[in-house]
Amino acid sequence: MDQINNNLTRVAVIGASGYGGLQTIRLLKDHPFFQISYLAGKKTSNKKWNQLCPFLPLKDDPTIQPINIEQIASSSDIAILSLPNGLSAELTPKLLDSNIKVIDLSADFRYRSLSKWKEIYSMVSSKTERKDKELCARAIYGLPEWNGSNISKANLVASPGCFPTASLLLLIPFLKQGLIEKDGIIIDAKSGTSGGGREAKEHLLLSEASETFSPYAVIGHRHTSEIEQELSLVSGTDINLQFTPHLLPMVRGILCTVYARLRDPCLTAEDCKIVLEALYRKHNNIEILPVGTYPNTKWVRYTNKAQLSVQVDKRTGRVVLMSSIDNLLKGQAGQAIQSLNLMYGLDADMGLPINNFYP
Repeated sequence: MDQINNNLTRVAVIGASGYGGLQTIRLLKDHPFFQISYLAGKKTSNKKWNQLCPFLPLKDDPTIQPINIEQIASSSDIAILSLPNGLSAELTPKLLDSNIKVIDLSADFRYRSLSKWKEIYSMVSSKTERKDKELCARAIYGLPEWNGSNISKANLVASPGCFPTASLLLLIPFLKQGLIEKDGIIIDAKSGTSGGGREAKEHLLLSEASETFSPYAVIGHRHTSEIEQELSLVSGTDINLQFTPHLLPMVRGILCTVYARLRDPCLTAEDCKIVLEALYRKHNNIEILPVGTYPNTKWVRYTNKAQLSVQVDKRTGRVVLMSSIDNLLKGQAGQAIQSLNLMYGLDADMGLPINNFYP
């Protein structure tokens, strides 16, 4: 690794060569307050970084290390885990016991209830023995725009999923203000293929995913319960909603369209836009579009920005909420860096790209 600068906070990236790890390293590489101190992986351990990832060279060409708690603890102040579900839960208690803070990009600590995680991630749970009920309960859900104060004091942050991020940024303001009905919420979301990770999967091959567009996991997608959990906490009552994801023939980006019934049918789109502007006015990563201008995945690609827009259908009494994010940045690594910034007393958007390169 680079020669350690004692003035910079040392960050270990575990699961370095996956998409989440790659984006995290790209953002940390030029960050003014953090330094990459340790890279680790399972399948890529003992390989030289610059040979493995020549498109993202690092000074001194570090070797990817096997995952070793003692080495992480001696070299780092905080670890960002970009690992498969189940593996983070094995490492996190040991890291915390070694006084290493953790930001986890997997779903292992997103649920306040361990039993709920076991229900939703049943296949992983059947292969993983977990006894960290208390740790699940005290992990902080890492949505910076709504949980910044708690994130700043946390030693374990569970970074949200990409679909939940795009959905919650839209719905929390309206449920929190009591402006929409709690029943009948529908989320229609589309994502690029990178949301499926870097490992080879048949349905993500170019010949399978190109020139087509289809829904998947129409009933029971794992992110449904994650979204419901957070909205239930906000509203103070159980929220049950319909969530349908779709796979788009592109690499990165999420477009989310949400339908909900307004409690006050006299509210206009401009009224709803003002609600969003008032609640997000201090958050540079959130852009509220004018009424009649709708989000576009290309406008946020390679940025940590979330674009939000709103329209009201007077005929049906419904509000239509729309968002676009880059699933690998605002939906994953960029949001983790927001939490990292807050945990060390920095502005949430420090070191994060806001402006895109178009087209």
